[in-house]
Amino acid sequence: RRLNMREQLVRQVEIVPIEVVVRNVAAGSICKRLGLEEGEPLPHTLIEYYYKDDALGDPLIAEEHIACFNWAGPEEMQDIASMAIRINDFMCGMFASIDIRLVDFKLEFGRIFDGDFSRIILADEISPDGCRLWDMKTGEKLDKDRFRRDLGGEEEAYQEVARRLGLLDGENSGPGEVFDLNAHRGKLRTTPKKK
Repeated sequence: RRLNMREQLVRQVEIVPIEVVVRNVAAGSICKRLGLEEGEPLPHTLIEYYYKDDALGDPLIAEEHIACFNWAGPEEMQDIASMAIRINDFMCGMFASIDIRLVDFKLEFGRIFDGDFSRIILADEISPDGCRLWDMKTGEKLDKDRFRRDLGGEEEAYQEVARRLGLLDGENSGPGEVFDLNAHRGKLRTTPKKK
């Protein structure tokens, strides 16, 4: 639960040692691995799994690896894939409504326990650091690729995403501006609807 723009109340989970990458458009490592052209739309949403191990470079793995090493059970993998697709559908629509293309993004999941039972939940943030976001009209990168590729303007790109989402006031947002969630909520409640 979000407390404010800097704090959230979270639950402790047992992390599933898998990074889930959901791809809608060819970009990043898939282009290098498969010789695809960056920006090429994929025939359908692709889910990839990577073993979470920095020392190994987070290698791409198959579902058979996950089952073989008991990192997640078959039902858990069904839940993970189902949640990943639902999250993708929601985020694609949300970003499309503000002229941003959701190219791909990373998710991490964890287990929460209730007695003898466990269930899978989303266990990490979703932010421009873990997403590739491109302006639909210009193709401008509005994500961490600005840093990875030394394009500059990371802060401005993140602020542009926040502005389009309605989290920053376009006129009053500058470097280092902190968004006040409670003030924003009050503004939403008191702003009359435009006809």
